[in-house]
Amino acid sequence: MIARKRFGQHFLEPAWVIKVIDAIAPRPDDRFFEIGPGRGALTHPLAERTAQVTAFEIDRDLAAVLRHNAPSNLEIVEGDFLDSRRPFDVPATPPIRVAGNLPYNVASPILFKLIDLYEAGVPMTDATLMLQREVADRLVARPGTKEYGALSVFVRLSAAVERLLALPPGAFRPAPKVQTVFTRRRKTLENALLAFAPHGRPSVQKALNAAELDGRRRPETLDIVEFVRLSDAFLGRT
Repeated sequence: MIARKRFGQHFLEPAWVIKVIDAIAPRPDDRFFEIGPGRGALTHPLAERTAQVTAFEIDRDLAAVLRHNAPSNLEIVEGDFLDSRRPFDVPATPPIRVAGNLPYNVASPILFKLIDLYEAGVPMTDATLMLQREVADRLVARPGTKEYGALSVFVRLSAAVERLLALPPGAFRPAPKVQTVFTRRRKTLENALLAFAPHGRPSVQKALNAAELDGRRRPETLDIVEFVRLSDAFLGRT
């Protein structure tokens, strides 16, 4: 199967499958959601080691191939995971685990959807996801670093993040190109908040005072607790 650019496909090479499976550490009673199974590099090893795998594949040709060779504990859901209307009314025990090789262009929306599902009550233990290095760097970034930003804060409000493996571009076909597409405006907190303040600088200053933050600081220096405190103050929750 040829990788299709519009789906952002980069297929995991067989030589790296065991390393990734070991990092996921599946157990016999686990139930997995797999996002973007592609050619099934992880799908079949997961199905061999676990109770149930539900794989979401947007490419209908790949979905057909996977379905044709699927064991009884593997369900293929054809379509975009982001648009899936499948009810996530899974049993509370065992909870769901998630695995996936996420396309660069939809990695953030998929992360957001997983968080939304978790906060809506879907029992989810963990998600082991392959991401381009730039996205992974943002997820684990610390305050004050150039990678630290909204994605770092949003994801870590709901999840602990750990980097398990660093795979080289050659672990995928076609090899992904390294991209540097992130830009940042190094504004002060006070000036950054003005764009969202209907009553101008006084309301911004009031929120900063309530959050006990110096408006001269830059957003990239705030840790997650400070972001939550500022958000609550700015939205009038304090």
